[in-house]
Amino acid sequence: MSRKKIVCLAAVGAALSLSLTACAGSDNSSASGNSAAASSAAKAAADCTGKHGDRTPDKLTLALVPSGDAKKLVESVKPLTEALTKSLGVPVSGVVTQDYQAAVEAIGANQADIGFLPSLQMSQACEKYGAVPALQTVRAGKSSYAAQFFTNDPSKYCKDTPQPGANGLLYCNGTASGNGPAGLDELSKIKGAKMALLQAASPAGYIFPAAALKAHGVDPDKDITPVQVTANDASVLAVYRGDAEVGASYWDARTVVQSDTPDVGKKVVVFALTDEIPNDGVSLNGTLSQDWQNKIATALKDYAGTPDGVKTLEAIYQISGLTDADPAKLAKTQQVAASIGVG
Repeated sequence: MSRKKIVCLAAVGAALSLSLTACAGSDNSSASGNSAAASSAAKAAADCTGKHGDRTPDKLTLALVPSGDAKKLVESVKPLTEALTKSLGVPVSGVVTQDYQAAVEAIGANQADIGFLPSLQMSQACEKYGAVPALQTVRAGKSSYAAQFFTNDPSKYCKDTPQPGANGLLYCNGTASGNGPAGLDELSKIKGAKMALLQAASPAGYIFPAAALKAHGVDPDKDITPVQVTANDASVLAVYRGDAEVGASYWDARTVVQSDTPDVGKKVVVFALTDEIPNDGVSLNGTLSQDWQNKIATALKDYAGTPDGVKTLEAIYQISGLTDADPAKLAKTQQVAASIGVG
């Protein structure tokens, strides 16, 4: 295991210097064992709802994981921490962790009280450390999304002529709506290609794409040449620059790099979408009192309902709203991860 350093948000007054062990393990158990583990995870997630300690904090730390440029995230999160500080009456600072597991470990080590986490890590934080899955994000009116497959060789993967969607970017095979699944019959053509993928802990950058590949006869461990990337925008750029023929990310991560690469929507074409993935959300440290968990969740939802809040959350993670978390739906990610041996 490697030690993962956390980048302090000096811009928001965070004076933390953290070093956490992050791990993304694999599970080679049988299918029945995976199913049992997934069922256990779903129950654990439900059990964490309502869990609380008796801690009354005099300060709070917010942990985030960059989906793109970490420096931009540092600046984007300032209005959120400032608003929470004002509404909660205690200083709220933030840290940006290098990966998802480091954020989970920060909560487990009581070095973070609030975590913006993908669905898998929300379940893991609950199961390992009793963290409470409090909120889920909303984007375009949905609390779920699809992972996308994209390519710089549409002639190979598109059954129809790529057409611009409402955002002006090119799509084929019925993927312009962003609602999965779509175009998955084309995945068999990826065999032998170089493909940009995120770490195994990423629902959109690895877990759901890998499960879709496996279901269509492509072994992600043997049948492709992986190009390891660290973020969704990096996956898009790897395909844009020709470092990989195909990539995976959340829908539609191309918009994140569009300002710097205006032609990305023409050179990189989305051709397939996975099944819907539960949206990421907010987990709270289980040692916090029930009163403080309620205060934090309410403050976040109230902020998300303001024009400034919408602007800030959109800049951070393209979030348009926050709603109460559904532990049973969150467990879907853990079930899919178990099906491909990711624990």
